[in-house]
Amino acid sequence: MPKSNKISMSVIRRLPRYYRFISELADSGEQRISSGKLAELMNVTASQIRQDFNCFGGFGQQGYGYSISYLKSEMENILGLNKVNNAIILGAGNLGKAVALHINFAERGFNIKGIFETNPNIIGTKINDIEVMPESQVDEFIKNNDISIAMLCIPRQSVATIIDRLYNCGIKAYWNFSHFDIARKYSDTVVENVHMTDSLMTLSYRMNEKLKSEEKTEGSSYCLYCNPCSSGDWSDRI
Repeated sequence: MPKSNKISMSVIRRLPRYYRFISELADSGEQRISSGKLAELMNVTASQIRQDFNCFGGFGQQGYGYSISYLKSEMENILGLNKVNNAIILGAGNLGKAVALHINFAERGFNIKGIFETNPNIIGTKINDIEVMPESQVDEFIKNNDISIAMLCIPRQSVATIIDRLYNCGIKAYWNFSHFDIARKYSDTVVENVHMTDSLMTLSYRMNEKLKSEEKTEGSSYCLYCNPCSSGDWSDRI
Protein backbone atom coordinates (compact mmCIF):
# COMPACT_ATOMS: atom_id res chain seq x y z
CA MET A 1 0.00 0.00 0.00
CA PRO A 2 1.41 3.44 -0.91
CA LYS A 3 2.47 5.87 1.77
CA SER A 4 -0.01 8.60 2.67
CA ASN A 5 1.12 12.09 1.64
CA LYS A 6 -0.52 13.79 4.60
CA ILE A 7 -0.22 12.17 8.01
CA SER A 8 -2.12 13.57 10.97
CA MET A 9 -0.26 14.73 14.06
CA SER A 10 -2.27 12.28 16.18
CA VAL A 11 -0.74 9.38 14.20
CA ILE A 12 2.75 10.88 14.47
CA ARG A 13 2.41 11.26 18.24
CA ARG A 14 1.57 7.55 18.53
CA LEU A 15 4.73 6.48 16.71
CA PRO A 16 7.13 6.77 19.70
CA ARG A 17 4.83 4.51 21.74
CA TYR A 18 4.76 1.95 18.94
CA TYR A 19 8.53 2.11 18.75
CA ARG A 20 8.90 1.66 22.50
CA PHE A 21 6.76 -1.50 22.56
CA ILE A 22 8.38 -2.92 19.43
CA SER A 23 11.86 -2.32 20.87
CA GLU A 24 10.89 -4.17 24.05
CA LEU A 25 9.65 -7.10 21.95
CA ALA A 26 12.90 -7.11 19.96
CA ASP A 27 14.96 -7.05 23.16
CA SER A 28 13.01 -10.04 24.51
CA GLY A 29 13.83 -12.08 21.40
CA GLU A 30 10.40 -12.02 19.76
CA GLN A 31 10.54 -12.33 15.97
CA ARG A 32 6.98 -11.85 14.73
CA ILE A 33 3.73 -10.38 16.02
CA SER A 34 0.21 -9.88 14.72
CA SER A 35 -1.65 -6.59 14.85
CA GLY A 36 -4.11 -8.24 17.26
CA LYS A 37 -1.39 -9.29 19.71
CA LEU A 38 0.32 -5.90 19.50
CA ALA A 39 -3.06 -4.25 20.12
CA GLU A 40 -3.51 -6.33 23.29
CA LEU A 41 -0.10 -5.30 24.59
CA MET A 42 -0.69 -1.62 23.88
CA ASN A 43 -4.36 -1.51 24.89
CA VAL A 44 -5.51 -0.16 21.52
CA THR A 45 -7.47 -1.70 18.67
CA ALA A 46 -5.88 -3.79 15.94
CA SER A 47 -7.74 -1.64 13.42
CA GLN A 48 -6.03 1.51 14.68
CA ILE A 49 -2.61 -0.12 14.43
CA ARG A 50 -3.24 -1.23 10.86
CA GLN A 51 -4.58 2.19 9.88
CA ASP A 52 -1.61 3.97 11.46
CA PHE A 53 0.93 1.67 9.85
CA ASN A 54 -0.80 1.99 6.47
CA CYS A 55 -0.09 5.73 6.58
CA PHE A 56 3.54 4.73 5.98
CA GLY A 57 2.85 2.01 3.44
CA GLY A 58 2.11 -0.87 5.82
CA PHE A 59 4.73 -3.22 7.23
CA GLY A 60 3.11 -6.66 7.26
CA GLN A 61 1.11 -9.20 5.31
CA GLN A 62 -2.42 -10.35 6.08
CA GLY A 63 -2.29 -13.61 8.00
CA TYR A 64 1.46 -13.35 8.39
CA GLY A 65 1.87 -10.51 10.85
CA TYR A 66 4.82 -8.18 11.31
CA SER A 67 8.50 -9.00 11.40
CA ILE A 68 9.61 -7.26 14.60
CA SER A 69 13.16 -6.56 13.43
CA TYR A 70 11.88 -5.09 10.16
CA LEU A 71 9.19 -3.08 11.95
CA LYS A 72 11.76 -1.69 14.40
CA SER A 73 14.09 -0.75 11.53
CA GLU A 74 11.30 0.98 9.61
CA MET A 75 10.18 2.88 12.71
CA GLU A 76 13.74 4.10 13.20
CA ASN A 77 13.80 5.31 9.59
CA ILE A 78 10.46 7.11 9.98
CA LEU A 79 11.41 8.72 13.30
CA GLY A 80 14.88 9.64 12.05
CA LEU A 81 16.59 7.60 14.77
CA ASN A 82 19.02 6.02 12.33
CA LYS A 83 21.07 9.20 12.00
CA VAL A 84 22.89 11.33 14.54
CA ASN A 85 21.62 14.80 15.43
CA ASN A 86 24.06 17.06 17.27
CA ALA A 87 22.36 19.01 20.04
CA ILE A 88 23.04 21.43 22.85
CA ILE A 89 21.24 21.95 26.15
CA LEU A 90 20.64 25.47 27.37
CA GLY A 91 20.19 25.53 31.13
CA ALA A 92 22.04 23.34 33.62
CA GLY A 93 19.77 23.91 36.59
CA ASN A 94 17.55 21.23 38.09
CA LEU A 95 15.59 20.64 34.87
CA GLY A 96 18.51 20.78 32.46
CA LYS A 97 20.61 18.53 34.68
CA ALA A 98 17.81 15.98 34.95
CA VAL A 99 17.30 15.99 31.18
CA ALA A 100 21.02 15.53 30.55
CA LEU A 101 21.43 12.76 33.13
CA HIS A 102 18.33 10.64 32.79
CA ILE A 103 17.60 10.43 29.06
CA ASN A 104 19.61 8.05 26.90
CA PHE A 105 20.06 10.41 23.97
CA ALA A 106 22.66 8.30 22.17
CA GLU A 107 20.22 5.38 21.95
CA ARG A 108 17.74 7.68 20.20
CA GLY A 109 20.14 9.22 17.70
CA PHE A 110 21.02 12.42 19.58
CA ASN A 111 24.52 13.54 20.47
CA ILE A 112 24.67 16.12 23.27
CA LYS A 113 27.78 18.09 22.42
CA GLY A 114 27.44 21.04 24.78
CA ILE A 115 25.63 22.35 27.85
CA PHE A 116 25.36 26.08 28.58
CA GLU A 117 24.46 28.09 31.66
CA THR A 118 24.55 31.66 33.00
CA ASN A 119 24.96 30.78 36.69
CA PRO A 120 28.67 31.18 37.58
CA ASN A 121 28.32 28.56 40.32
CA ILE A 122 27.37 25.92 37.73
CA ILE A 123 29.68 26.95 34.88
CA GLY A 124 32.75 24.70 34.88
CA THR A 125 31.01 21.76 36.55
CA LYS A 126 30.47 18.54 34.60
CA ILE A 127 27.27 16.70 33.71
CA ASN A 128 27.77 13.29 32.10
CA ASP A 129 31.40 14.23 31.49
CA ILE A 130 30.35 17.36 29.59
CA GLU A 131 31.71 20.58 31.04
CA VAL A 132 29.09 23.28 31.44
CA MET A 133 30.09 26.34 29.42
CA PRO A 134 29.05 29.99 29.76
CA GLU A 135 26.10 31.07 27.65
CA SER A 136 28.28 33.73 26.02
CA GLN A 137 30.13 31.00 24.09
CA VAL A 138 27.05 29.38 22.55
CA ASP A 139 27.20 31.20 19.17
CA GLU A 140 30.76 30.15 18.40
CA PHE A 141 30.15 26.62 19.65
CA ILE A 142 27.14 26.13 17.36
CA LYS A 143 29.08 27.30 14.32
CA ASN A 144 32.06 25.03 15.07
CA ASN A 145 30.18 21.84 16.01
CA ASP A 146 27.45 21.32 13.40
CA ILE A 147 24.63 21.76 15.93
CA SER A 148 21.10 21.26 14.59
CA ILE A 149 18.97 21.09 17.76
CA ALA A 150 18.71 23.27 20.87
CA MET A 151 17.07 21.87 24.00
CA LEU A 152 15.74 24.79 26.01
CA CYS A 153 15.61 24.11 29.75
CA ILE A 154 15.50 27.78 30.67
CA PRO A 155 12.74 30.23 31.67
CA ARG A 156 10.51 31.89 29.08
CA GLN A 157 12.12 35.29 29.50
CA SER A 158 15.57 33.78 28.95
CA VAL A 159 14.45 32.20 25.67
CA ALA A 160 13.13 35.57 24.53
CA THR A 161 16.60 37.08 24.93
CA ILE A 162 18.58 34.31 23.22
CA ILE A 163 16.29 32.91 20.51
CA ASP A 164 17.42 35.41 17.87
CA ARG A 165 21.04 34.40 18.40
CA LEU A 166 20.23 30.69 18.13
CA TYR A 167 18.15 31.19 14.99
CA ASN A 168 20.79 33.36 13.36
CA CYS A 169 23.32 30.60 14.05
CA GLY A 170 21.17 28.25 12.00
CA ILE A 171 19.25 26.41 14.73
CA LYS A 172 15.76 25.64 13.43
CA ALA A 173 14.81 22.68 15.63
CA TYR A 174 13.94 23.12 19.31
CA TRP A 175 12.94 20.88 22.20
CA ASN A 176 11.31 23.60 24.23
CA PHE A 177 10.56 23.32 27.96
CA SER A 178 9.82 27.02 28.25
CA HIS A 179 6.49 28.67 27.39
CA PHE A 180 8.00 30.91 24.74
CA ASP A 181 6.23 30.53 21.37
CA ILE A 182 9.21 30.06 19.05
CA ALA A 183 7.18 28.97 16.01
CA ARG A 184 5.11 32.15 16.17
CA LYS A 185 8.24 34.25 15.83
CA TYR A 186 10.03 31.98 13.34
CA SER A 187 7.54 30.06 11.23
CA ASP A 188 10.20 27.93 9.51
CA THR A 189 11.33 26.29 12.76
CA VAL A 190 10.39 22.83 14.01
CA VAL A 191 9.42 23.03 17.68
CA GLU A 192 8.32 20.34 20.10
CA ASN A 193 6.95 22.08 23.19
CA VAL A 194 7.04 20.20 26.48
CA HIS A 195 4.57 21.50 29.06
CA MET A 196 4.68 19.22 32.08
CA THR A 197 1.93 21.14 33.86
CA ASP A 198 -0.34 20.56 30.85
CA SER A 199 0.25 16.83 31.24
CA LEU A 200 -0.54 17.09 34.94
CA MET A 201 -3.79 18.96 34.22
CA THR A 202 -4.70 16.32 31.63
CA LEU A 203 -4.23 13.70 34.35
CA SER A 204 -6.46 15.74 36.65
CA TYR A 205 -9.16 15.94 33.95
CA ARG A 206 -9.07 12.20 33.34
CA MET A 207 -9.27 11.47 37.06
CA ASN A 208 -12.22 13.85 37.36
CA GLU A 209 -14.04 12.26 34.41
CA LYS A 210 -13.46 8.78 35.84
CA LEU A 211 -14.83 9.87 39.19
CA LYS A 212 -17.94 11.39 37.60
CA SER A 213 -18.48 8.23 35.56
CA GLU A 214 -18.25 6.06 38.68
CA GLU A 215 -20.63 8.32 40.58
CA LYS A 216 -23.09 8.21 37.70
CA THR A 217 -22.93 4.42 37.56
CA GLU A 218 -23.37 4.05 41.31
CA GLY A 219 -26.35 6.42 41.39
CA SER A 220 -28.10 5.29 38.21
CA SER A 221 -30.78 3.32 40.11
CA TYR A 222 -31.70 6.15 42.46
CA CYS A 223 -33.34 8.64 40.13
CA LEU A 224 -36.67 10.14 41.11
CA TYR A 225 -39.57 7.80 40.36
CA CYS A 226 -37.19 4.85 40.93
CA ASN A 227 -36.20 4.57 37.25
CA PRO A 228 -32.66 4.74 35.88
CA CYS A 229 -32.02 8.14 34.43
CA SER A 230 -31.42 7.90 30.70
CA SER A 231 -31.35 11.63 29.96
CA GLY A 232 -28.01 12.30 31.64
CA ASP A 233 -29.62 15.03 33.79
CA TRP A 234 -28.92 14.24 37.44
CA SER A 235 -30.60 17.28 38.95
CA ASP A 236 -33.45 15.20 40.39
CA ARG A 237 -31.31 12.47 41.88
CA ILE A 238 -32.13 11.71 45.54
